[in-house]
Parts: sequence; C-alpha cells; structure tokens
Amino acid sequence: MFNLTKILLIIVPVLISVAYLTLAERKVLGYMQARKGPNIVGIYGLLQPLADGVKLFTKEMTIPNHSNIVIYFISPILFLTLALVLWGVLPYSTNASFSEIELGLLFILAVSSVSVYAVLMSGWSSTSKYAYLGALRAAAQMISYEVSMGLIVISVILCVGSLNLSTISWFQINSTFLLLPLLPAAIMFLVSLVAETNRAPFDLTEGESELVSGYNVEYSSMSFALLFLAEYANIIFMSALFSLMFLGGWDGPIISSVIWLGIKTAFVAMFFIWIRASFPRIRYDQLMMLLWKSYLPLSLGFLITTASLLWCLNGLPNL
Repeated sequence: MFNLTKILLIIVPVLISVAYLTLAERKVLGYMQARKGPNIVGIYGLLQPLADGVKLFTKEMTIPNHSNIVIYFISPILFLTLALVLWGVLPYSTNASFSEIELGLLFILAVSSVSVYAVLMSGWSSTSKYAYLGALRAAAQMISYEVSMGLIVISVILCVGSLNLSTISWFQINSTFLLLPLLPAAIMFLVSLVAETNRAPFDLTEGESELVSGYNVEYSSMSFALLFLAEYANIIFMSALFSLMFLGGWDGPIISSVIWLGIKTAFVAMFFIWIRASFPRIRYDQLMMLLWKSYLPLSLGFLITTASLLWCLNGLPNL
C-alpha cells in the first residue's frame, strides 16, 4: 500500500505537469508569434488541458485495416510505461526518491534505448508506409544521438566517480555546478536531448510535407493521447536529468529543496519550446551529419581531454 502511494505521488504530478506543459507551450508559442494562444476555456485558458483530455476520451477510435491489433494497442501503453518508469530512479531532493539505484544513469540509458522499440512497434503495426518511415526515422535518430549522450555521461562520471544521480547532485552542491567546467559537453548534451525526444528543429518524424504526423499518424483517440503523454513526459524528464547532471539538482541559494529542481526543470523545458518557435526544421541528412561528423568526434575528444586533465592533476575518482 505504501509503495502504491509513492507510485501515485510520482505519476499524478507528472501527468498534471505534462498537461500544463502543453498549455505553456501553446501560450509561449502564441506570444512569440504575436497571438494569444488558448484563452477561452477557463481563466487565461487554464482549463484547456482538461478540455483536450475530455475531447480525446470521447473521440471515436479508428483502427486501420490489416493492422497487427495486439502490437498496435500495446506500443502506446509500452511507450508511456517506459516514460513513467524513468521517474522512479530520479532523486527529487535529499532522501526523496522512489528507488535509489547506484547505477541510475545506466538504468536511464537502458530504458531510453528500449523505448525505441515502442516507437518502431507503433509505426510497423499500423501497416502504413508513412507511419513506418516515421518510425524508422525516429529509431535511427534516437539510437544515433544516444551515442553522443553516452560519451558525455562518461565525462560526468569521470568527474564525480559515480553513476548515482544523488551523488552527482551532492558533488555539485559541495563544489560547483558541472555546467561551468563541462560547458561544451553540457551544450552538446542539451542539443542531443532535443534530438532524442524528437523535438523541433529535429522533429523529422513529423515532416508534414512527406510523413504527415510520423509514426503516430494512424492513431486516434486515447491511443494517440498515450503517445502524446509519453513524448511530453520524456521532455520533462530529460529537463530534470539535465538539471541534476549540470545544474546542481535541488541545490538553491537559500535552502535546497525539490522546488529548486522544479524551477530548473521548468527553465530547461522552456528552452525546448523556445527553439521550436525560433528554428526551422532541418533536413534529415543535416541531422545525421551534425551527430556523426560533429558531435561524435567532439564528445569523444572532450571525453579524452577530461580524462587526461583529471589524470594529470591526480583528480580521477576511485571508481
């Protein structure tokens, strides 16, 4: 019963945050494009996410002919489940986490890799060439940028000496934010997170001119809502992960608490929205060239430089 309560204390705030992140995105995009955004349903449009949820619940569900019914319905559930499982290993403040795992970063990378299968399953089971091509694009993009992310994570591990997210946060609280000494790696990691979550300008899975909506084009009603919730839950999680790895986590100027982690996560999430409103979608070959010809050698070189400096200064931790 206690574990069920802890699960609900994690899932319910995440789902509420996802709902209002969509509202914040529409409002911010509206003001950046000289329009108001949602402002009819509720005061300043605050009830718009509830109206969207009711609309998705009540819409008719259409199932494409010749689709693999089992995989078609399992893949959205799997995608959202994996997105919510990640929150179980995230430390929110001192001694405030659902499950304290020593190999937390490794667990996060493993679960993120498995979520690729959910995207592939949703595109393949729809028996639509548009959905299948979108799923292939998404899978290739997610797998590729995980290479750069893994190398940057190793740079952080070399500085801290642990894969535990709480230990990484405490290291920064007792010294300095890793954003300062690892600034190039932090920038590459943040851009890789944008590509990992299939967000603009890297949303090649949703190229309107050729793929309409990508791997979820054949989904409607609550099946589409599950994929939508999973995408935005991943955005908030990756923002929180960046805050823990480079911005000191729950550390604040007055008192360290989960509020500061929430503020930092919100600022990083706003970065996702800001670049969506500011940059046009790039071509797929430019996306892959950015990784394999730029970020991969840069992150590998930065890893070697970091390890060499730590070794020369006798600063390598006892792993």
